[in-house]
Amino acid sequence: MADTSLTILVIDENPTRATILEDGLREAGLVDVVRLDTTHELLKRIFEIDPDVILIDLASPSRDVLEQMFQVSRTVKRPVAMFVDQSDSAMIESAVDAGVSAYIVDGLRKERVKSILDMTVSRFNAFDRLTRELQQARDELADRKLVERAKGILMKSRGISEEEAYGMLRRTAMNEKVKLADIARSVVTAAQLLG
Repeated sequence: MADTSLTILVIDENPTRATILEDGLREAGLVDVVRLDTTHELLKRIFEIDPDVILIDLASPSRDVLEQMFQVSRTVKRPVAMFVDQSDSAMIESAVDAGVSAYIVDGLRKERVKSILDMTVSRFNAFDRLTRELQQARDELADRKLVERAKGILMKSRGISEEEAYGMLRRTAMNEKVKLADIARSVVTAAQLLG
């Protein structure tokens, strides 16, 4: 369920359609609604407004608008719902690639706005969590590779076993009160400078 204190940005060049969205939001208790009637300088305006959720209503999204949405999703990371009148699979794929959390075709009705908003926020949060988990897994893998590389350097330069090299890295990390990967990075960097 969407938080009623959210700032919602409605982007729609058609005042009638924008009013439908705004009315649906206000009836759901969402009163902090800002409307833009153009996609001109969209990223700049979004930074100025700093909304929690973006609802964009377009008859047919242009390539330019999708490119702006791609910039928005990469830069400001907000849930985005896009309402369109008609679509095709290529357009849907482009919108999803651009970071749109919900792509609603011919679904602009006041009574549906709240449930669409809730779904948009939920999907965005789920995707954001998965993205963070993936990045964490990648970072952990990179750290493990770095530790393995540092162990190899120590084993070769000191003529010690893998276990001894790991113990050396671990003790140093504990003594310095830093992560094991940070010590490993220092070993690798020093070996590059001295090698």
